[in-house]
Amino acid sequence: MKKHIYLLLLIVLLIIGCQKSPKQTPPKFQGVKNEQGLLNVLLIGSDSRGEAQARADTIMIAQYNKQEKTVRLASIMRDSYVEIPTYDKKYNKINAAYYYGGPELLRKTIQHNFGIDVSHYVTIDFAAFEKIVDTVAPEGIAVNVTQTIINDMGLHVQPGSQRLHGKELLKYARFRHDAESDFGRVQRQQEVLQALQKAFTEKVQSVDGVFQLPMMVQDLLPYIQTSMDTQMLFSLGSNVLVHPIEKVKTMRIPVANGYEPKTYEHAGAVLELDPHKNKEAIYDFFMNSTKAVNH
Repeated sequence: MKKHIYLLLLIVLLIIGCQKSPKQTPPKFQGVKNEQGLLNVLLIGSDSRGEAQARADTIMIAQYNKQEKTVRLASIMRDSYVEIPTYDKKYNKINAAYYYGGPELLRKTIQHNFGIDVSHYVTIDFAAFEKIVDTVAPEGIAVNVTQTIINDMGLHVQPGSQRLHGKELLKYARFRHDAESDFGRVQRQQEVLQALQKAFTEKVQSVDGVFQLPMMVQDLLPYIQTSMDTQMLFSLGSNVLVHPIEKVKTMRIPVANGYEPKTYEHAGAVLELDPHKNKEAIYDFFMNSTKAVNH
């Protein structure tokens, strides 16, 4: 069933860091069902620390293909300079769309610029990041930690492969103070995502995991904001056991040679996109390389 992927997506979001329960009341989310029978979900991480409004710190689109047992994940870099519907200055960083109109305006902005729509969204906060990591992978997630990351983020580990828990893994995934900047951060987020997907799948497919799943869902629900109801989330978790994800494929927007660094007075430093290259790339990634399925 198409609902199966959502619990997995809760875990995807733990690499993001976002708001818990925004105080603003955004417009109703008008998600659009994929005509091919595929499932597209908008994954949002905001930089909120309790403010009434926040910008999207991380933006991802995840697509589940039940027939192929794959997830395709596209990360849209937050400094991507795009046209925002209804915005008075017309163009700004894509993360500003969330600030001005919540998940719905962000959805409209993605559809307007890239031609890709989604049916639901999920967000979490920093506490959720740590909670989900420590619930899904209590033994930690193995990543390669450099001395630069250790020094910058104040980690108490040695360089090399280390198992990081929730709080430390959040720092690892959000690090961007080196030559790769946000580009390296996106790569680390996708790395962590795949490791968590594997850990989660192994956990729920174990004998103990079958009995732990309802408790896991109940524990994690208070930490997320989503357009899905509780019944749907429970159904998703159950279906993971029947249709486990076998592969996660990733991409990044902007694509290589598809942007130019620019600076604008109202937006600051941005990545000005080549509209044709990036729209074509994300369309090919989600639409031309997938098979229609019936859920």
